[in-house]
Amino acid sequence: MSNTQFQKETLAIHEGYVRDSQQTMSVPIYQSTAYAFDNSNQAGARFALQELGNIYSRLTNPTNEVLEKRLASLEGGASGVVSASGSAAIFYSIANVAGAGDNIIVADKIYGGSTNLFAHTIKRFGIEARVFCVDDISTLEPLIDSKTKAIFFESLSNPQIAIAPIEEITQIAKKHGIITICDNTVATPILCNPIKWGVDVVVHSLSKYASGQGSTIAGGIIDRDGLNDFIKNNPRYEHFNTPDPSYHGLVYTDVDLPIFNLRIRTALLRDIGATLSPFNAWLVLQGIETLKIRIYEHSHNAYKIAQFLKSHQNVHSVSYPGLVDNPYHTLSKKYFKEGLCSGLVSFEINGDFQKAKEICDQTKIFSIVVNIGDTKSLIVHPASTTHSQLSQTDLNKVGILPNTIRLSVGLENVDDLIDDLHKALDF
Repeated sequence: MSNTQFQKETLAIHEGYVRDSQQTMSVPIYQSTAYAFDNSNQAGARFALQELGNIYSRLTNPTNEVLEKRLASLEGGASGVVSASGSAAIFYSIANVAGAGDNIIVADKIYGGSTNLFAHTIKRFGIEARVFCVDDISTLEPLIDSKTKAIFFESLSNPQIAIAPIEEITQIAKKHGIITICDNTVATPILCNPIKWGVDVVVHSLSKYASGQGSTIAGGIIDRDGLNDFIKNNPRYEHFNTPDPSYHGLVYTDVDLPIFNLRIRTALLRDIGATLSPFNAWLVLQGIETLKIRIYEHSHNAYKIAQFLKSHQNVHSVSYPGLVDNPYHTLSKKYFKEGLCSGLVSFEINGDFQKAKEICDQTKIFSIVVNIGDTKSLIVHPASTTHSQLSQTDLNKVGILPNTIRLSVGLENVDDLIDDLHKALDF
C-alpha cells in the first residue's frame, strides 16, 4: 500500500502486509531463528548488503517487517526498525550518532528512565548529556558545540505532561546540522507526527498505547525521508560518510536506502542484539489496528477526569494540556490532532508525600502500576517510584513534587473512574 493513498485508520490495519500463499488475514508469526538461502552466492550477497533479504532474526523478521512498515507509514517516515523495548530504541538512536567524547542535548522534562540513561549509563560510554529547559527554548542553543550529535525530547512528556515546542527545536537543530530525536510514545502517531514539524527521528515505547493492553515490551525507531541528504558530507556524522570496516568498507551515504535505520539494523542490532521477538511484534500489530479508536477514548476520558480534579477541594493543581488554562494548551492545538492530548493526567494534592501515596492505595479501579497506555486505568506516585532515583533538587527541576500523582486514564466508564478518584481524595 502507498502511504499517500490512505488515511491512518486504513494504514494501521493494512500497511506492510502482503498475504502469503496461505492467504491468512492476520499477519503470521514467523517464529524462526534463521532463513534458508537459494544458494551460496545469494547468502554471500545478502551478507555483503548487495541483496536485501532475511538472514537471521536478530536483524530482520517478516512479522517484524510488517510492524516496521506500519509504524513508518503512520509517522510519515521513510523506514522503521523495531527493538526489544522502548529503552533499547532510545539507546540505539543515540549510539547510532554519538560516541566517546561527543555530547547530546536533552530536554529536562522526559521520562525518568530516559533521564537515568542519559545522566548515568551513556556517561560511562563517554557521551555527555547536556540538559535544556523545554519551557525556555533560549537555553538550548548555548549548549551546542562541534561535538553535539543529537537533540532529544518528548512530544508529550511523561509524567509532567509538558508539550515541547517541536518546530522551534528543529529549526535550531537544522541551523547547526544536528539530528533531532523525538519520543512520541504518549502522543502516538495518531495525535501527533513530529516528522511533519521537522524532526529527523521518532522513537516509541510500543509497550504503551501502541500495544494498548499491557501485554508486551517493544520499541520502534522511524527516520524521515530526506535524512540521507542531511547526513551526507555532514562533519558531525563522519562514520556515515567514511568506510565501515565491518561491512567491507561500505560507505552508508553511498547506499540508496534510509541510512539512519540501515546502520541501526546492520551495526547495532547485529552487535548488541536487543531484538524484538516476532511474537511481541504480532501483539503490537493487534493493538495498532485499534489505536485511533482507543487514543481518542483515552483522551476524552482524561479530559473529563482533569476537569473533575480541577474542581476538587483537595487538589492543588492539575496538569493536562487539554484544559484551556494549561500553559501548554496553545501548543496542543498546534501539534495535536483536534487538540486531543492522550490519556496522562498529573495532579498535585493539598497534602504531602505520604498522603499522595495513601490516595494511590485507596483507589479501587485505578491500579498502582508504573506502565502507561493500558486499557485499564493506572495510578502511581512518581516521587517514590519512577523518579525515586532523583534527588529532591532534581525532582523539582523536572517538575515532580512530593505530592504529585500521575494517572494513566484507561477505557473504563469515565463516571466510574471519577467516583473512584472522588472517594480516594475524600480526606
